[in-house]
Amino acid sequence: MASNVNDTETKHVAEKEFAKLSWGERISYGAGDLAQNLIFGTVGSMLLFYLTTVFGISAAVGATIFLVVRWINVFWDPWVGAVVDKSKFKRGKYRPFILYFGIPLTVCAALLFFPMEAVRGNVIYAFISYMATALIYSFVNIPYGALNASLTRDNDEVSTLTTVRMTEANIGNLMVYTFLPLFVQLASPDKQMKDIGLFGLKLNLGNYASPHAGGAYFLVMSIYMVIGFALLMVTYFGVKERVLPTEEETDAVKYSDLFAEIERNKPLQVLGMFFLIGFTFMFFGNTVWPFYMQYNVGHPEWVASINLIGSIPGIFLVFLWPIVRKKIGKKQFFYIFLSLFIVGQLILWVWQMPAFKDSPLLGYLGRFLMQWGITAATGYMWSLVPEVVSYGEYQSKKRVAGIINAIMGLFFKIGLALGGIIPGYINAFFKFDGAKAHQSASALMGIQFSMIWAPIVLALVAMWIMSRYPLSDKDVTRINLEIDKRKSEGQL
Repeated sequence: MASNVNDTETKHVAEKEFAKLSWGERISYGAGDLAQNLIFGTVGSMLLFYLTTVFGISAAVGATIFLVVRWINVFWDPWVGAVVDKSKFKRGKYRPFILYFGIPLTVCAALLFFPMEAVRGNVIYAFISYMATALIYSFVNIPYGALNASLTRDNDEVSTLTTVRMTEANIGNLMVYTFLPLFVQLASPDKQMKDIGLFGLKLNLGNYASPHAGGAYFLVMSIYMVIGFALLMVTYFGVKERVLPTEEETDAVKYSDLFAEIERNKPLQVLGMFFLIGFTFMFFGNTVWPFYMQYNVGHPEWVASINLIGSIPGIFLVFLWPIVRKKIGKKQFFYIFLSLFIVGQLILWVWQMPAFKDSPLLGYLGRFLMQWGITAATGYMWSLVPEVVSYGEYQSKKRVAGIINAIMGLFFKIGLALGGIIPGYINAFFKFDGAKAHQSASALMGIQFSMIWAPIVLALVAMWIMSRYPLSDKDVTRINLEIDKRKSEGQL
């Protein structure tokens, strides 16, 4: 009789933790990625450009603000991860953070672009508003990442979930990198009728590098923030936490687990470095792209149409990711798509040459290929985080999803910061002057280096790092089944 009870309990645990997710739950979870891109992606894509043109501070000061805030995050995020892992709420372990910190996050992100003349050019305001936004963002982003590992242990489900969430994340990228600059230009002063490079379509666009464009930024950003918060609520109400640490595991979590996990978890070490390098060269491109279009190519009116074409693979070709991975394996997946990124970068380099810059065709092709490569590589790597969490649980008998996601989030944010900081210093070194409509040959070379050559070198480094990743799909399945067995036998 006791054996039958144990068998029933084992079956129940397996069905719960290896759950098949509904499409509603998959889409609801992915809404959180879309939301965070609308809220914080706007910061990564436009803030340095805004600060050094509209807001009126130097490129070096803007880069320094990024640097200081990200160093604060180095110590802040692990603490947030420990707080998340030790948390106990009636409405869940991770979901409540999304609710409680969603509102202050959206408010602070909008205030980054507040168009009050009294604070224009004020470095202290820029620093404090950016720091507040970044610190609050950790209380949304880290629990959201941990929530991913709490939905199911099923490896195929995690793969499908990653495909869905990255599709929604890339819809967010479309809204940020394609339509955000267009909307800001539509709302900016000094309007002129311009061909936007899409089937002869002309729009009345303003100058979004003008000191008088602050109101346009704030209006568009505020609308994005409201939509972003609504999407966070879709995630909060639409998902269910299933794979959670026991109460004993929760009570045993310590801040020092961060260092222990880094030391013993080899997959975490490798994936963390891949996150760092991958997001560094991704945000290099995101940060420098407005500069590259404005000054090197000389056609900022084409930003929306070029980015629209570039967004296609991240939305409509994401369904190929699990198919490609199953056919060739996870490491080869990253090799192929990073190579595709490099090819796209080289085409964009050719495009800015005088003989080609007045035709958008090379821009379409280059942006399409580089975005296909970068969205696949930096998108699909999130599917590896749950298996890193499981490996850590297998080794230590502690499920510290919050701490591991804090570590991953930390590498992500350092990459984001480096991608924003280094181009700013490069611009300063090569004598970029945001007050000038036309830049010197030296400044154009600095923008080209940041946009093309530095990301290519880092993509090659990322390939080498991924070659060191130790977990196969068979290893992951074996580890999850062993953990499930331990739980059913009361060993955890």
